[in-house]
Amino acid sequence: MATLVPALRERVTPGGLFGPGACCAPLFLLLLVAVLTPVSAAPTIDGVSLFPDSSIWNKPIDHLPLAIDSASYTATIGAAKTLRADFGSGTWDGGPIGIPFTTVPGGQPKVPIEFEYADESDPGPYPIPLDAPREWGSDHHILVIDRDHALLYEVYAAEQQADGHWHAGSGAVFNLGSNALRSSSWTSADAAGLPILPGLVRYEEVASGEIAHALRFTAPETRRAFVWPARHFASSLTASRYPAMGQRFRLKADYDLSGFSPECRTILQALKTYGMVLADNGSPWFLSGAPDPRWDNDRLRELQRVPGSAFEAVDVSSLMVDPDSGEARSAAPGPFPGYSSPCDRDRDGLYEDVNGNGRLDFADVVLLFNHADLVARSGWESFYDFNHNRRFDFADIVALFGGL
Repeated sequence: MATLVPALRERVTPGGLFGPGACCAPLFLLLLVAVLTPVSAAPTIDGVSLFPDSSIWNKPIDHLPLAIDSASYTATIGAAKTLRADFGSGTWDGGPIGIPFTTVPGGQPKVPIEFEYADESDPGPYPIPLDAPREWGSDHHILVIDRDHALLYEVYAAEQQADGHWHAGSGAVFNLGSNALRSSSWTSADAAGLPILPGLVRYEEVASGEIAHALRFTAPETRRAFVWPARHFASSLTASRYPAMGQRFRLKADYDLSGFSPECRTILQALKTYGMVLADNGSPWFLSGAPDPRWDNDRLRELQRVPGSAFEAVDVSSLMVDPDSGEARSAAPGPFPGYSSPCDRDRDGLYEDVNGNGRLDFADVVLLFNHADLVARSGWESFYDFNHNRRFDFADIVALFGGL
């Protein structure tokens, strides 16, 4: 502090931050942090958020380290295999392409439902309308949002019986306002024990130009294990080359998107920023989405140009707050008002380039000092803990200054 304060006096303004005509430091800080950094909101359907902003589904993972066995996982799924859109417009083999969903009001009548795996299913009744869309093919998923109570009902292998009630393999109910996970080792309507809907590619998001959440995909062979936030496995294979359920992958940052249509660029950018979650056994690199008559199938086929070798597995464990919660820490600090995103220049988890201008200089120290309160309020303390004492305070600003 003894060396930092004189430097601030001499280098911030002609009069100095603490000199004649300047406001006192505490008041100066309060004034400068009055405007919060904008934070991306969780995706919504019919006004219902798909889990809180803090959900692991809604967190960028583009700056996280690779999983130890990333190369093995990619090779096992198929480095030469290509990405596929398992959704589209029109029909395939007699039915819609993708996993459909619907929303209902809170007063939607509930119907009885029985489950084959009742010990790992949330009991009925479920608010499934008579005209609820059901996934074509073998999995027969039904996804229903109760929009008045923000509840998501998901069913696997659903078959309606003659008397109107339903029989299904498994079912799960998710509170969309909560980060609570299912009981450990419990399935859901998905093999990984996760919800399906938040991982679907939806036309509205692609048309808007941004998908701000992780996506869902399948692989032919998985390990007899699951990693956070997954809760269930569906395999007898134990070799380390097989990825576990819940493993997050992302498209490599240097993969060139310039030759793709705007729709595919939006999808591929999401795969760079938010990645995709391994959620079920199935065809390699098959990306899940909702059917929609507005999809251009020819453009979606552009995704088949992306090889499996363009993906890498990510270790998201540093984001975990609690193993029984989907709440995640921020993967990286947001930009300060009027500046570019901070940069971790040496990839040690600390963001020395505070103003994101590509270099470390005194301007970074001043910006961090001016916005110290914003760091605390935004939960970014760990990214600026330059003295490694597990908290953020003035000593960290001094440590950053000492590293110039």
